[in-house]
Amino acid sequence: MNKSDFYQEARNDLPGPLAGIVVVEATTTWAGPMAGCVLADFGATVIKVEHPEGEVMRRLPPFVPGTRLSVMQEVVNRNKQNLSLSLKDPEGRDIFLELCRGADIVIENFKPGTLAGWGVGYQHVREVKPDIVYVSISGFGQFGPYSDRPGYDPIAQNFTGWSSLNGDPDGAPTKAPTFLGDDLGGLHGALGAMGALLHRQRTGEGQHVDIALTDGLIFQSNGWLTIGAMGLPTERWGNQFAVAAPVNSYVCTDGRVFAGVLLDSHWKTFCAHIGRDDLAGLNGGERIQRRAEVDQIFAQWCITRSTREAVDTLNGLGLAVTRVNTFAESAQHEHVKARDMLQPTTLTNGNEIPLTGPAAKFSRTPTRVRSPAPSLGQHTETWLQRLGYTAEQISDLRSRGII
Repeated sequence: MNKSDFYQEARNDLPGPLAGIVVVEATTTWAGPMAGCVLADFGATVIKVEHPEGEVMRRLPPFVPGTRLSVMQEVVNRNKQNLSLSLKDPEGRDIFLELCRGADIVIENFKPGTLAGWGVGYQHVREVKPDIVYVSISGFGQFGPYSDRPGYDPIAQNFTGWSSLNGDPDGAPTKAPTFLGDDLGGLHGALGAMGALLHRQRTGEGQHVDIALTDGLIFQSNGWLTIGAMGLPTERWGNQFAVAAPVNSYVCTDGRVFAGVLLDSHWKTFCAHIGRDDLAGLNGGERIQRRAEVDQIFAQWCITRSTREAVDTLNGLGLAVTRVNTFAESAQHEHVKARDMLQPTTLTNGNEIPLTGPAAKFSRTPTRVRSPAPSLGQHTETWLQRLGYTAEQISDLRSRGII
């Protein structure tokens, strides 16, 4: 399908499918901001409430070359508005609650009980907005023996058992190179918010949505918790695949490819290509039993070829295969560009960088990076004026460090 065919009925008058939904986001670092990012990408108006001194994400490297703008901050807070506010101050609390009065969703990812202690927890917000959808994201959730513990992404990866299966079979347990627990927590936070919104639409009822990083990782672990609960063996496979062979990362003359055989028909086709009809009859279970042998045959075929030759040949045979790319190489790939996964965006300081684009594609209500991550407090006056504050009142709040 051509891109133009997919978008032939697209509307250009809406920012996305969630146009008109208002989100108040009181978050820090990644999991909470990721939930807000998804909703903002989908077209919601997301107001990030940030401490007047700025949250930690603004100070984390790497930085956009020649600036002090954090790349992670720019990526996860695009398409949002920003209001600087001290929630610990009673006047800051009152402003936050007034914002929530006109909101559909609140997202927060502080340690359980923190926002309630400041007077802006779920029970406080529902007093001013009874049908609010209030999403809390934390390491271990709002209840349970560990709910009062701090829990960051690598803690979640190692607590759940996820890290125990990652890495080289002969090496140590290894965390993911990305904030996997935070990313999944953010995605489930956004999904939970949309599910609760649909329920509210049908019944008029709001609710508290509880997301734990640990729960998100466990849910997305392909049944490994169930396997562990039944006492079945769990093995670390590295680049190999427990349920199929040969599957691995294979050395070529100019790099590596990742390839494998899942179907018996593909194995027969590959054997015919390399002239090994004597092995063509091996079914999936037999190939697993002879894993080392069939893996070595595949490796010997790859090692004399370039990555391009290996990819083109195996792809032509119908096998799943890719060159093992770096992120720098992926960023230059024609397919990544065609999918709009990099979108040139002018930042608040005037620099233009390629920001990672939204993943979901909507044929009727397309999504895109509409605006850069806002500067700290960029929209504070706008929202306070909408709440009825005068210029003198806003100046007084600023002089006292509340905004």
